[in-house]
Amino acid sequence: MANEALHHVQLRRGDVGRYVLLPGDPGRCELIAASFDDARLIAHNREYRTYTGTLLGEPVSVTSTGIGCPSTAIAVEELIACGADTFIRVGTSGGMQPDLVAGDLAIITGAIRDEGTTAHYMPAEFPAVADPDVVAALRAAARRTGCVAHCGIAHSKDSFYGQHQPQRMPVADQLLERWKAWRMGGAICSEMEAAAIFVLGSIYRVRTGGVMLIAANQERDEPVRTVVHDLHGVIATAVEALRILIDADRTARRSI
Repeated sequence: MANEALHHVQLRRGDVGRYVLLPGDPGRCELIAASFDDARLIAHNREYRTYTGTLLGEPVSVTSTGIGCPSTAIAVEELIACGADTFIRVGTSGGMQPDLVAGDLAIITGAIRDEGTTAHYMPAEFPAVADPDVVAALRAAARRTGCVAHCGIAHSKDSFYGQHQPQRMPVADQLLERWKAWRMGGAICSEMEAAAIFVLGSIYRVRTGGVMLIAANQERDEPVRTVVHDLHGVIATAVEALRILIDADRTARRSI
């Protein structure tokens, strides 16, 4: 790197902590950073906005990824080059099982690779899975914050409208058939970034996870679809998970 700012995120080594939260929307970064101590804006270029602060005295950051796996993969690649090694996706999703209520959280253990980016990294047979320590930290964090949370597989897709308006697509039959298969297989939510984060985590040996707000659920039998926009629970859970990981990492270092 020669300590030059990386092209897309415009960050250098030392600009971010090893722990990074990854929302999609740049507009959510400031809201998340408000939960850090002494947070300040480090860089903003294209869809990538980064704040760095501290938790428990440890440097932590939040970087937006934009929508979808292509821009997310760029962010994760460049954040790893800057020294980050623990990533938690924080965002919104659509529920896929009828028992999930809008406002619940989905803690993602793995992702269906129904997108194109990860095919440029690994063959289709390779799974996109979260780090078990990050999943455990998120589960413990949800208990502490009092949020209702479900653990399971996410569906990572490339087309928002392919999910929400499949009937107007030329490949409608294929989209509907595959959606039915994902649901029958037990996928709990649909989103657009987790697969890339998890596959890159495996390749580069870094820790990854994800916690998503179930903003709405098209599979529930409701006369009027409930939509939840309040992000405080999902943000609080992600930040608390970072505290748990920081404590665990410090304990592990002391035991060596």
